[in-house]
Amino acid sequence: MRTVLFLVAMFGVFPAIRAQQVADFSLTNVVDGSKVSLANYSSSAGVVVIFTTNACAYDEYYRARINKLAKEQPANVPVLLVNASVDAPESAENMTKAAQKWGVSAPYLADKDQSLMQSLGATKSPQVFVLKNSGGKFTVLYSGAIDDNAQVEADVRNAYLKDAINSLLSNQKPATTEVRPVGCTIRKK
Repeated sequence: MRTVLFLVAMFGVFPAIRAQQVADFSLTNVVDGSKVSLANYSSSAGVVVIFTTNACAYDEYYRARINKLAKEQPANVPVLLVNASVDAPESAENMTKAAQKWGVSAPYLADKDQSLMQSLGATKSPQVFVLKNSGGKFTVLYSGAIDDNAQVEADVRNAYLKDAINSLLSNQKPATTEVRPVGCTIRKK
């Protein structure tokens, strides 16, 4: 401990804070039936994971913003939508219908065993995780809210997700690494 304090005092060196590493997963994309895993994105700079549902009002507020983000994202930072809700309206069949209705361009993944939800510690919908790829190993760079105004996009003052993606692309640490998400609670099974 003395050595660490000495280094901090003398050189401004801070011990490295270990970022949460994310284990690979394999989930079904309800849009086309394919299996999706982090290994699919080993050459990407990172991945954006957005927990969402078919029926939460907060997801509806963000639906157009999420679709726009997914379409405009550079190919090296793909967006993955994940539905971990186990309620009946959130079945894989209903997810497929909803994705078609919304015109989703991103993979819409069914996490019905909630393994990815538990791995990342997701509790809300929508809740985002920006994962940074370092040699095929992914760590959480940012988690939380998409921005600071769910209901009125024009009144957003802090675009947390966009800022985190820009930080990822410029190989910087985001100014904000975690913001409490606002949305519907994802009920654990």
